[in-house]
Amino acid sequence: MKTGNKFFAELLGTFVLVFGGCGTAVFAGRAFGFLGVSIAFGLTVVAMAYGVGHISGAHLNPAVSFGVWANGRMSFKDMLIYWVAQIIGAICAAALIYGIVKCGNIEPGNFAANDFGADLAKCGPNYWDISMWGALIIEAVLTFVFLIVILGVTDDRHANGKFGGLAIGLTLVLIHLISIPLTNTSVNPARSISQAIFAGGSALSHLWVFIVAPLVGAGLAGLAYKCLGGCKKCEK
Repeated sequence: MKTGNKFFAELLGTFVLVFGGCGTAVFAGRAFGFLGVSIAFGLTVVAMAYGVGHISGAHLNPAVSFGVWANGRMSFKDMLIYWVAQIIGAICAAALIYGIVKCGNIEPGNFAANDFGADLAKCGPNYWDISMWGALIIEAVLTFVFLIVILGVTDDRHANGKFGGLAIGLTLVLIHLISIPLTNTSVNPARSISQAIFAGGSALSHLWVFIVAPLVGAGLAGLAYKCLGGCKKCEK
């Protein structure tokens, strides 16, 4: 598949992920709560996995691309191209959400931005006040788990690869159920960057946490999957 096709597939896929997930949080979060938002993020991944997965692999997330690169499944150049597409797609989706908010009498809360501590806890009684280290740990660990699932179900030796999109989407639902009350769930630097740009304040100053932690977790998962024998070269 041509690089340009992969670029636009990742841009579109990440746009849908952010618009579907963060859009649900901003517009319908009060109605559906954490469960509804978690399901929305999972559904967008399932939809795009089957929609554009055959074109680009449907990474939709710089951390996923980083983990795939660390595992030896893509070149560094391609990873950077994916990153650019993902960030552009996420920002476009956040801009559309922002535009819709401005067109109506809508209270966006913290604009579904990632944060931690008192700055997030003040958004509602169902959020917890955790430290920076707590946010770093939970984001790194959950991204690690996410990547292990992704690398496993996309392994060409996997017998049920056609169900990979469903497994990845359900894993993302679980991840959100665990960590929305703690960090609003990132595990995706593009999603964090896009929302922080429009939310500003502490979401912007704390943004580095939601870039560093997912990349660390993803990189460790990519290496760990190699150690588990998660590549054909490891069998030789």
